[in-house]
Amino acid sequence: MLAYVVRRILATVPVMAIVALFVFSLLYIAPGDPAAVIAGDQATPQDIERIRATLGLDRPFLVRFGEWVWNILHADFGTSIFTGLPVTQLIAQRIEPTFSLMIVTLIFAIVVAVPIGVLAAWKAGTVIDRAFMAFAVFGFSVPVFVVGYVLAYIFALQLEWLPVQGYTPISAGIWPWMKNLILPAAALGFIYIALIARITRTAMLEVLQQDYIKTARAKGLGEGRILFLHALKNAAVPIVTVIGIGVALLIGGAVVTESVFAIPGLGRLTIDAILRRDYPVIQGLVLLFSFVYVLINLMVDLAYIVLDPRIRY
Repeated sequence: MLAYVVRRILATVPVMAIVALFVFSLLYIAPGDPAAVIAGDQATPQDIERIRATLGLDRPFLVRFGEWVWNILHADFGTSIFTGLPVTQLIAQRIEPTFSLMIVTLIFAIVVAVPIGVLAAWKAGTVIDRAFMAFAVFGFSVPVFVVGYVLAYIFALQLEWLPVQGYTPISAGIWPWMKNLILPAAALGFIYIALIARITRTAMLEVLQQDYIKTARAKGLGEGRILFLHALKNAAVPIVTVIGIGVALLIGGAVVTESVFAIPGLGRLTIDAILRRDYPVIQGLVLLFSFVYVLINLMVDLAYIVLDPRIRY
């Protein structure tokens, strides 16, 4: 098992190296001259050259890349062109709202989606199954921002149960913190619930046809015990896999959700950086999101050992 864990950890190194190379190349593969775009139409040639020097575009690619990687290893993501603040400081100021939203959404989606998928598989072919699968198709079809606006209109503007926008730090209390995250997490988790529910149903349908499930029923075990202790445990590998893959949905959806609900997180910071062509901030954010995604997938791979001890590849 230790050899498998070491191999999986080492496999993430070349992945992050390729990601770092791509992220750094954003300055060079962007259409036009990034310095001229950042400087604007009224900029003088001196202004453009100054920005080029700031971005390092007047120096060899490999030299700049080596220095950039060295700085990254020392937790230095550079300095924002527009604010003049370190990128690490800007990220630190915005990281709590985004990670809070992602964690709450993840927990909410798993708690709702897995029982839905199990129940749909148990009642396969019935009205309950068709209703749940119709919900899953609907969840895939509706964009996150549409769900967000509908939820905000109903629960914030009409019923006035929840705040329509903003974020309260967790230091202010659990309920104030959670109250600002309920609507964003529900909107962001809508498509995620649909994805997990469909995969859970498919995996459970296959497991429920196995002989040991029929044997368990013949012994008189209750359906709840069969479904959640025997069948779900053996169907867990594809479910955990899709949960890990779905983190990409959370990262992408967080950008849209934070804009709809005016949450001052990394998603808003990303949009602002893109609109301003603030490349150091964009590079830092893309690298951070990529690292989180690779880390989650590493954790999923390691979870396979616990869920299925036969996995040793």
